Amino acid sequence: MSVPGGPGGQEAGREATEKPSARTLVIIPTYNERDNLLKIVGRVNDAAPAVHVLIVDDGSPDGTGRLADELALADPDRVHVMHRSSKDGLGAAYLAGFAWGLSRQYTVLVEMDADGSHAPEQLHRLLDAIDAGADLVIGSRYVDGGEVRNWPRRRLVLSRTANGYSRILLGVDIHDITAGYRAYRREVLEKIDLAAVDSKGYGFQVDLTWRSINAGFTVIEVPITFTEREHGVSKMDGSTIREAILKVAQWGLRARLDRARGTAR
Repeated sequence: MSVPGGPGGQEAGREATEKPSARTLVIIPTYNERDNLLKIVGRVNDAAPAVHVLIVDDGSPDGTGRLADELALADPDRVHVMHRSSKDGLGAAYLAGFAWGLSRQYTVLVEMDADGSHAPEQLHRLLDAIDAGADLVIGSRYVDGGEVRNWPRRRLVLSRTANGYSRILLGVDIHDITAGYRAYRREVLEKIDLAAVDSKGYGFQVDLTWRSINAGFTVIEVPITFTEREHGVSKMDGSTIREAILKVAQWGLRARLDRARGTAR
């Protein structure tokens, strides 16, 4: 296995002017995504040949993990696999992927869905913003230039409502705080308390955005086109939605109390 900064990887003696995105890891969590995985990894490789991919499979019974191993064997320098024994939620999969990437000296870590809803062809928008100085870049459906394709009206209304709810309760100017296509500088993930994160689903995305903002990092949004999956089914369920509603309310209330006491940032 070759990784940046490690034996057999890129040289340790980096010039100070190297862009952060030169050492990027795209983390792709999977559960029953065999029909999508080959295509999405191929698109990442075509769109961004310099980045590495980590597939985090949660014990998929459909053979996704075996396919991931085949992809890694075919391209061992760029494609890596983490096998987890059970389906433990999106947030836990990303946290495991972050730990793996941070331990191997990647400087930018990207979240990307396996189902094709996040276009690898637009990854450069996130990485360009990181290189321009942003700490966390969110691929946004709801800023100028952003777009949602093929979503049922019910899903679009739910997403818009969740984002509006979070913006109001948390008092942040982020239009798509629930978005799952995003890029972090490693310094963000090193500073925020990842060990305290126990959120799942889109609540996980809100949680990490909120922690990043409170830690003083620069968070920006860039427009992306979100396209509904063609194969498989969404993993979102009612419990995930209820969790996010309750946690956002708790975070918002705590922030208001802190401000009233004069203890907020």
